[in-house]
Amino acid sequence: MNTKWTTANIPSQVGRRVLITGANSGIGFEAALALAEKGTELILPARTQAKADDAAKRIRERVPNARIHADILDLAEQASVHAFARRVIERFPGQSLDLLINNAGVMALPKREVTIDGFERQFATNYLGPFALTMLLLPSVKQKSGSRVVTVSSGASNQGKIEFDNLQSERVYKPMFQAYAQSKLADLIFSQELQRRLQAIKSAILSVAAHPGYAVTNLQADHLGLGMKILIKTMKPFLSQDAAHGALPMLYAAVADEAVAGGYYGPDGIAELKGYPTAVPIPKSALNHAVATRLWLESERLIGVKFGTLSSSPNN
Repeated sequence: MNTKWTTANIPSQVGRRVLITGANSGIGFEAALALAEKGTELILPARTQAKADDAAKRIRERVPNARIHADILDLAEQASVHAFARRVIERFPGQSLDLLINNAGVMALPKREVTIDGFERQFATNYLGPFALTMLLLPSVKQKSGSRVVTVSSGASNQGKIEFDNLQSERVYKPMFQAYAQSKLADLIFSQELQRRLQAIKSAILSVAAHPGYAVTNLQADHLGLGMKILIKTMKPFLSQDAAHGALPMLYAAVADEAVAGGYYGPDGIAELKGYPTAVPIPKSALNHAVATRLWLESERLIGVKFGTLSSSPNN
């Protein structure tokens, strides 16, 4: 693998359509911008139309001819996920997507919050929302080489544990290394299990995962407590990278010919905190097939969406 893989290595994306969540800021915006510069048609949802429109405007300032469809999606609310998926299917019928990139997320909310559906907000936004969106839009992804579902995890997944008696953090809530880490481990498990299920039905679609390392974005700034902010400020000059570099592993997973089914990509530097994209080890906790199957079935039960179905409606 070329250890200096950058956006210059992205092949032409003309004629390809990508849906990327969380592309109004941070690594998602940088990935969307890089793909737009290579000719990608973007579906760019955000939690409000204003945020989505603003992101589209900023991309068009750099790429005047960019084709962008701005829309509303709140991954924390299942009704919003279903409504958005319906709009995508109506506007782009049939197998119309080349890439689905599950990037949006929230991080280390100081206090436990519960969504309108009764789920803990980090688990809902980071995992259950992307799970539902993927299930609903999988029939829209083209059955051809190059089609991929990319799920963005986190280095924090190494500290995560799937606690089936505490999935919604109702028993114990610790913002970072319990609730957040569990949600990002769930993302990685999901990516692995999705690949197994795609392979079982001989689908051409690849499921690939990535993490950005320690990329400094508003994900940290918005939600972390004072102690963590101080720690981040101290470490930042030595161990962090900007959002544009943090986006590279996601982009590599999305478009590099070398990316493989079930692969996991992150920075090549010390502790996977910064650097250029490379294959990184998948934590053992993400490779347990029994846990993966149980989590998948529990996810289907919680949100009422199953693999390969389009007609399910959200549970409230």
